[in-house]
Amino acid sequence: MTVQQEVIDFLACPESYGAPGTAVEIIETHGSLIFLHDERAYKLKRAIAYAALDFLTLDKRERACHAELRLNRRTAPGIYLEVRSITRRSDGRLAFDGAGEVLDWVVVMRRFPQTALFEHMALTGQLTPTLIQTLGAEIARFHAFAEVTPEFGGSAGIRWAIESNHQEMSRYPQLLDGETVQALYRDQLALLERQAPTLEQRRNSGRVRRCHGDMRLANICLFEGRPTLFDGIEFSDRIACIDVLYDLAFVLMDLQHHHLGALVPLLLRAYLESGDESPDCLPLPLPLFLSVRAATRCFTLAGSALRQSTPRARQEKTAQAQALLRQSRIYLLDHQALGLDFPQLSQTSPLSTRSQP
Repeated sequence: MTVQQEVIDFLACPESYGAPGTAVEIIETHGSLIFLHDERAYKLKRAIAYAALDFLTLDKRERACHAELRLNRRTAPGIYLEVRSITRRSDGRLAFDGAGEVLDWVVVMRRFPQTALFEHMALTGQLTPTLIQTLGAEIARFHAFAEVTPEFGGSAGIRWAIESNHQEMSRYPQLLDGETVQALYRDQLALLERQAPTLEQRRNSGRVRRCHGDMRLANICLFEGRPTLFDGIEFSDRIACIDVLYDLAFVLMDLQHHHLGALVPLLLRAYLESGDESPDCLPLPLPLFLSVRAATRCFTLAGSALRQSTPRARQEKTAQAQALLRQSRIYLLDHQALGLDFPQLSQTSPLSTRSQP
């Protein structure tokens, strides 16, 4: 048994929390295990490494826990409570914050119902125009106070995202059509070349900031009556330090993916009216940003499809991934299909050398 497996067993045991009669629920994510007990959630970084994430050592997991607490308190101070250690007592048993050897670390969060997630609300028809407009204003407020990070982002940042997405999508030829993946890659790079000066201008003018980095509906909840961003990226400066519109593009894309396109212009308008962005900036970067976000979500769902235990679940995830691949191309090839209620978007001509869908 590994040391982390001991920690997992400890966190999965109700007696560890002094409440033997209360069950512990476990949620597994890409890089963490979350243990839900009573009114708290305990988030353990898994001892794993991916291309942009490395939690293999205890020191790295400790730093990541403290970074997660600090960064997510910007938007969700009522949810993110503290970092606690898991230690080994002199009798060999594990405990929270003991005097013995530290075995691992957890982020302690205030628990909220899964029904409060915006993704759940999207699926059940509970996302109202008022909620979405409030969310747009909240995102604008968050971006206005976020740290400016000009050493990241710009054209190089988007090129890295395009290259990474293409590499990941190419791993699933059994699920994603190879010709479509390649055509998307070519068209994204072609549009990036045209828009590189604008992206650099935005970077130099302070539009690249330490953002959320993963602003999907699944990472937004209704907490104490207000839309609240949580689970922002703490493990990669490159993923988190991005153009503010690229950060916003994730939730805009996700709303359209959930067939809630009518809410997209409400969110975007509320964001623009509450922040300091000018609508004049929209014709150039936003379609590309949306396309790259859809591609990112495409490959994550393709990977998730292969991990499903039932044929039906695999088919559902595969269908979503394929739909996002198509959605990613539509953003590039038909700007009028964006439905964002801003004339400037439809005035930008599609790629003159585009590949046929």
